[in-house]
Amino acid sequence: MPVAKLKEYLENHHVKYSCLSHSVAFTAQEVAASAHVSGKNLAKVVIVKVGGQLAMVVLPAHDHVNFAILKSATGSDDVDLASESAFKNQFPECEVGAMPPFGNLYDVPVYASSQLSTFDKILFNAGTHTELMQLAYQDFERLVKPKIIASR
Repeated sequence: MPVAKLKEYLENHHVKYSCLSHSVAFTAQEVAASAHVSGKNLAKVVIVKVGGQLAMVVLPAHDHVNFAILKSATGSDDVDLASESAFKNQFPECEVGAMPPFGNLYDVPVYASSQLSTFDKILFNAGTHTELMQLAYQDFERLVKPKIIASR
């Protein structure tokens, strides 16, 4: 079952979505293989610290966070990966590493790769290592209002 908070939020905003269950998987490649989907539309979440505050970076599963671009986009030289212990309590109903890209529901700013805007739909972890959710990228951008950052 997807995170109840996210499901309710999407339904309250009349967003069409679908859910897909799969066997336990942790990496983006494992998730795509386990769910029998192309990794091309799979978005992953990376939690970082910007100036000591948590932030979420959403990018295509095959991509990596470009810290130079992120520092430029945030205007901070103090940008680094966040440790699991630093963020696990911020997403209480989510399994660590399976947070959906809706930082707005958790008071966490969201930075999204410009590459995602080329996707019609995005797939992402729905709070567990066994659930994916899919929705139109435009709905994601409209609801989350992420700061779009260059992909390279």
